[in-house]
Amino acid sequence: MAIPMPPPVNRILETVIYCPDLDAAETFYGGILGLRLGSRSGNRGLFYVVEDSVFLIFNPDETVKGGVVPPHGTHGAGHFALQIEPEQYDTWVAHLRDSGVTIEQEHFWPDWNARSIYFRDPAGNAAELITRGAWGNHLPPGA
Repeated sequence: MAIPMPPPVNRILETVIYCPDLDAAETFYGGILGLRLGSRSGNRGLFYVVEDSVFLIFNPDETVKGGVVPPHGTHGAGHFALQIEPEQYDTWVAHLRDSGVTIEQEHFWPDWNARSIYFRDPAGNAAELITRGAWGNHLPPGA
């Protein structure tokens, strides 16, 4: 018997990474990357608004305890990418360097004509700034 298809999912609402030092994360993401802090929940989490989604940074030692939502958390480096405009790429490289952020790698994606800047956040997560157009050639028409 075939399992029926569920209703469609229409977007990703939240992205979560984990960082045990929320003060360092707030300085990095709010100060260096300039993300807009929506709110902070004590030593549990930071909630940044990015366009029409939320970028959450949780302290894994707190979220593993559970509470309003089921327990969750992880230790070790994760990865995420934030989109930037192509004409802002060089400005971002200079800004990160001027802010004391070590750029781990830069990469050109020929299939997308996109460029990426890779660096680490205070928890060691692999952060990426990638120019608009990435994934465009790999998404189905109309996506």
